[in-house]
Amino acid sequence: MSKTVKIVILFVVVIAIGWGIGKYTSAPSASEEEGTVVSDGSTLQGQPDASAEPAPVASVSPDEQDQEASGNNTGAEGSTADPEENDSENAATNPTSVVTNKPGTPDSGNNAAELTAAEPESMSVMVNKQYKLPDKYKPSDLVYPNVRFLFSEKIEKRMMRRTAAGALEEMFAGAKKDGIQLAGVSAYRSEKTQTRLFNNYVDRDGEEKARTYSAVPGHSEHQTGLAIDISGSDGKCAAESCFAGTPEADWLASHAAEYGFIIRYPEGKQSITGYKYEPWHVRYVGKEIAVSIAEKGITLEEYFDVVPVSN
Repeated sequence: MSKTVKIVILFVVVIAIGWGIGKYTSAPSASEEEGTVVSDGSTLQGQPDASAEPAPVASVSPDEQDQEASGNNTGAEGSTADPEENDSENAATNPTSVVTNKPGTPDSGNNAAELTAAEPESMSVMVNKQYKLPDKYKPSDLVYPNVRFLFSEKIEKRMMRRTAAGALEEMFAGAKKDGIQLAGVSAYRSEKTQTRLFNNYVDRDGEEKARTYSAVPGHSEHQTGLAIDISGSDGKCAAESCFAGTPEADWLASHAAEYGFIIRYPEGKQSITGYKYEPWHVRYVGKEIAVSIAEKGITLEEYFDVVPVSN
């Protein structure tokens, strides 16, 4: 083979090798095609995008998620949770939806007109199966009353509106003078929390039965910040029928009105209020209205003459 032929062959081989190297080094990597960004060490591994919505933590209850920083008083130490929450721990939950039937008056079924309270901030606001609070209503003056509760955490169900909280402190002090030790069980409850609870009860007992003891979201007095469930300081029979007839229940029935509270769901009035007898559930309405209701033995519906009409 002549020297010239060898030079030509060598030249061709060099050109071919150079072309191959250029082809493979210029192709994009798989990560670049998929939009993957390779970390340069300037950010922490696994750190989420700042614009991303944080995922909810399943172990945090709605009560804790909604807790307020307002108020600076705390109650006594304790560890008992809300009985309603204990009852529903094992029930299926759906925190974003609720049964869609319109709540009606107690004796007229579920198709009665639903009315929205015009003055939700009023101390005498009517909230029941027919009258509801505005969507996502939340009182603007929630505080922590300085009274004993069955738990120590400063969470939403410990809160009440400022005026009601002051009256509650006076009532607890009055009971203590009479040798009665009261404790709070559950006060303010957000619409989100009520939705969760009500759906739990529907899953457990069915909608018809659930409506006899639990309010449809937006129709709960607890959401007003003016209502609270009360028990004895030992927590026995808290929010249960066995609370009736206890010294604490008898004292509340006899003296609550002196401090502006009423037993909101009295015995024998279920056809009017729509709820079973709850001697533990008191509602602040102010002394004038409370005394009048107690003296006449009537309900808030009867006082405002909004008794449902039976079919």
